[in-house]
Amino acid sequence: MEDVFTLVILTLDATLRVSTPLILAAMAGLFSERSGIIDIGLEGKMLAAAFIAACAGTVTGSEWLALGAGIIVSVMLALLHGFACITHNGNQVVSGVAINILVSGLTVVLGVAWFAQGGQTPGLGPESRFMPITFPGAETLSGIPLVGPIYKEVISGHNLLVYVALLAVPLTWWVVNRTRFGLRLRAVGENPQAVDTAGISVPFLRYRAVAICGLLCGIAGTYLAIAQNAAFTRDMTAGQGYIALAAMIFGKWRPFPAMGACLMFGLLDAVAIRLQGVEIAGVGEVPVQLIQALPYILTVVLLAGFIGKAVAPKAIGEPYVKER
Repeated sequence: MEDVFTLVILTLDATLRVSTPLILAAMAGLFSERSGIIDIGLEGKMLAAAFIAACAGTVTGSEWLALGAGIIVSVMLALLHGFACITHNGNQVVSGVAINILVSGLTVVLGVAWFAQGGQTPGLGPESRFMPITFPGAETLSGIPLVGPIYKEVISGHNLLVYVALLAVPLTWWVVNRTRFGLRLRAVGENPQAVDTAGISVPFLRYRAVAICGLLCGIAGTYLAIAQNAAFTRDMTAGQGYIALAAMIFGKWRPFPAMGACLMFGLLDAVAIRLQGVEIAGVGEVPVQLIQALPYILTVVLLAGFIGKAVAPKAIGEPYVKER
């Protein structure tokens, strides 16, 4: 029984770590899409931030400078997406896909040119990364049944960016639902003509939304490179931007349901990791490839119609052209 409890605790601990970039990217996509801008480019912004953060960490040795560099490059890509879609009324899906393709190739080319390690960056030491934070009393309370292991393994022991991701969810809810900016953000995603009639700049609102999207994607990418891992590897986001987008849709463009979907994907991923090499009675050892594919299979299944009616913002994907 104790072994089962320990396994559950360790799986929950891994779930939080794996879900962190998904939660940040889902909140990022929520801001963008609530303003009416489709953002398929979450994947590309995360990947670019991961690469630049790892490069900055290698050069400067500072995790904070690496985080700043990751955020800056992600926001720049977000504003590029905004320039194409908001200023020039370009196709939002095409722009997002173009960013993903551009970053996927550029990170490898630059990685080979700068470090000559096949597109990877050199490994980072603990001094250049966000390391786990141990809360007061974690070791002391660890011997207490039930409460101790939960406090030590699930609540304590994560790096700073995990807690940032968890705090981003209630903060996103508050901004979107309880502030003037959030009210205008939701309005511009539903009826930009009415917002424009009220004397509020639709492009300015949407640019701010995509900038916030870039900020959160920058944190998510940095987490992948210098918190969860100790270096950048080729295509290390591995489709997590798309999974975050699916989680946001599954959560019907609401922060807490989207977070729940991210945790579900993270749990499945954590369980998949635990199942590798394990033999199941009557089945044998489950193929590693099948286990790794489980989160993506779940994404397809959920989006195929098992999420109920998900009503997107009415003006999403539609360029706004001001009437003369």
